[in-house]
Amino acid sequence: MKEQITTLLNEVEQFATDSKEQIEAFRIKILGSKGVLKDLFAEFKNVPNEQKKEVGQLINELKEKAQEKVNALKEQLEGLASTNANDIDLTRTSYPFELGSKHPISIVRKEIIDIFSRIGFTVSEGPEIEDDWHNFTALNFPPEHPARDMQDTFFVKNDGEEMALRTHTSSVQVRIMENTKPPIRTLSPGRVYRNEAISARAHCFFHQVEGLYIAEKVSFADLKQTLMYFAKEMFGEKTEIRLRPSYFPFTEPSAEMDVSCSVCNSKGCNVCKYTGYLEILGCGMVDPNVLENCGIDSKKYSGFAFGMGIERIAMLKYKVNDLRLYSEGDIRFLSQFKKAF
Repeated sequence: MKEQITTLLNEVEQFATDSKEQIEAFRIKILGSKGVLKDLFAEFKNVPNEQKKEVGQLINELKEKAQEKVNALKEQLEGLASTNANDIDLTRTSYPFELGSKHPISIVRKEIIDIFSRIGFTVSEGPEIEDDWHNFTALNFPPEHPARDMQDTFFVKNDGEEMALRTHTSSVQVRIMENTKPPIRTLSPGRVYRNEAISARAHCFFHQVEGLYIAEKVSFADLKQTLMYFAKEMFGEKTEIRLRPSYFPFTEPSAEMDVSCSVCNSKGCNVCKYTGYLEILGCGMVDPNVLENCGIDSKKYSGFAFGMGIERIAMLKYKVNDLRLYSEGDIRFLSQFKKAF
């Protein structure tokens, strides 16, 4: 029996392979439930008492060395696989490779800016965290206006002063009017925040572009023609618009502008609430009180303002029926816009 164990020890010592299957076969042969070791332990009871100690040590040595050999060969095999996985094929061509893409909001934002820049509008920007004056008071919001309520606006504390995450980029227009003499023709794009429930048609943050034109003898007809030009440039010559009377604290008179829904071709869908039209912006003539608040003579100058949500424009342009897709980061959705710029 000692000779048999010695032979097995030599076999274990000399065994070598880079095959996972051969390693497993070796383990089963020596260490398996029906392997050599089990047979040796079964025969061990027949060994004379004076030889039991020596034979028992040899059997334990065989078991330990067989297990060590199996573990060593497995580690060697895993290391080889890891090395191969990390190898870089320096001869492999770099083409084709996946290109990233601009976000649809960025694409539409740039297109809106380009359209208005062709008729003289320049871009202005401002802070996203605003004080009460620039976000509300200067824009003629009365103290009891719902926009000043926490149900509609996100407020933050800054050294004891209550600030708001801006609810519109009109705050940027206030800063421009305070520091610029008319004529003023500016566009204010940026992110804004509203305390709203998130749905397919609304979100707690979104992106706006607001326009402002102040000069002498500016009329509502100038506003209408400007918006008609924008709609046709953005959505095509067949686009129809309609203006509905509305109310905004900072404009008088005010209106909402709808465009024919391109998602359903004006037939009616969940995006346009089955009306065939989709509201895309609010507009109106700048209230004289706002001009005076910003140090502009309302008897000499007049102007118009408008504001639109970029997400809503992108929904129409790309026929997207859920604006939550814009902020979810789903690569399957975003990859569709690779050729859009």
